[in-house]
Amino acid sequence: MTARALTVAPSAECKGLAPYASYRDSGLPWLGAIPSHWDVRRNGRLFAERVETGFEDLPILEVSLRTGVRVRDMENGARKQQMADRSKYKRAAKGDIAYNMMRMWQGAVGVAPEDGLISPAYVVARPFPEVDPRYFTYLFRTPAYMREVNKFSRGIVSDRNRLYWDEFKQMPSAFPPTGEQTRIADSLDAHGRLTARLIRNKRRLIGLLNEQKQAIINRAVTRGVNLDAPMKPTGIDWMPEVPAHWEVKRLKTLVRNVTEQTNALHEGETYIALEHVKSWTGEITPPGDDIAFDSQVKRFASGDVLFGKLRPYLAKVTRPEQAGVCVGEFLVLRSTKEAPMAEFLEVKLRSKTIVDIVNSSTFGAKMPRAEWGFIGNLRFAYPPSQEEQAEILDSIASETRAVSTAISRTENEITLISEYRERLIADVVTGKLDLRHIEIAAPGDEPAIDEDDALDEDLDAADTEDLAEAED
Repeated sequence: MTARALTVAPSAECKGLAPYASYRDSGLPWLGAIPSHWDVRRNGRLFAERVETGFEDLPILEVSLRTGVRVRDMENGARKQQMADRSKYKRAAKGDIAYNMMRMWQGAVGVAPEDGLISPAYVVARPFPEVDPRYFTYLFRTPAYMREVNKFSRGIVSDRNRLYWDEFKQMPSAFPPTGEQTRIADSLDAHGRLTARLIRNKRRLIGLLNEQKQAIINRAVTRGVNLDAPMKPTGIDWMPEVPAHWEVKRLKTLVRNVTEQTNALHEGETYIALEHVKSWTGEITPPGDDIAFDSQVKRFASGDVLFGKLRPYLAKVTRPEQAGVCVGEFLVLRSTKEAPMAEFLEVKLRSKTIVDIVNSSTFGAKMPRAEWGFIGNLRFAYPPSQEEQAEILDSIASETRAVSTAISRTENEITLISEYRERLIADVVTGKLDLRHIEIAAPGDEPAIDEDDALDEDLDAADTEDLAEAED
């Protein structure tokens, strides 16, 4: 078979770019055909392991799933920032590749932005002169390569598999000419900056739409549907007046804080952590089938309201339709006979007025938490009639429908943009598309793509635990 006889089919979304002129078989099922002038080399011919200790004055670096290698923030006192003896930490020179042995298969790999210290449980790979580490970081993060990483990793159980240096150096990788590696990396970096700016602008639009939506909801649950209804003073600074016929009671008289602990998940039940609940909507994204938790969790019943007390400004408030268990960072609030409808209770607790006042009570800089003692003593205003409660909920649904549609459409656009970039990277670094003729945009003020990802306020459990797990 001649080199030109081989063809490739790049992703449909990337067909504005062309393949290379000729290809040959790489001999690797996951890689397929590669440009004729490319090579395939084992990582041991591209990198040397760096194991250097004793540089205790260097800054600490961490390997994140989202942002690659970055300098760790040492100003806050979170658990992940408490360190062992610095003398045991490895030195990573600027331009080295470092990866988390336990999470390399998820993309926990990146280029050191400056000289620093890496956990002794991580691997530091020094690139040889003909290697541009940025290109290989892009390659290592592709889905196909991460599946190969999983095959080369070893351990007692699958979720504890580690990719040791001896296995990493045996892994084959695509190897374009050095200048082409740099050209590919420069092009993808530039595309990442433009993508980040586009996503950032769309997220700002979503933020504005959410503000509009929350204003509608907040007005409805604090004033009702009839804006001309007579009002009465409450004597409360953050809630000076409410409709005259509404009840005002402390929340702890309307709900019970359920604290039943368990370490078992029964058949038909669901498991909910903070990352499974969408901010300000209560939408639940259930985890996959493989559910595991190492500590006790709280049990809740169908219809209970879960209120996220960790970083309450995220408004992680939801009402599951089926029973299950949740992490301890949720308050499990169960309605009493005197309480309003559970649907109204949920929406009211997620309103901006309630979220803001709860957030003002938190303690802790990095991981602020609210306490039930404060939340339970809040004055809760609501119409006594369930008919009026239902009318308010219907009004909210009607007035926010168009805004919700616009938010959903913009979120879908962000998803498509991110998916396009992921497919583009995979096609480019495996040689399915030729970027050599593409003009590279000059760097602007926009953030790098991973810095833009960091704007997402949701908890990233993998980022929080990567260091601690690798060091145990």
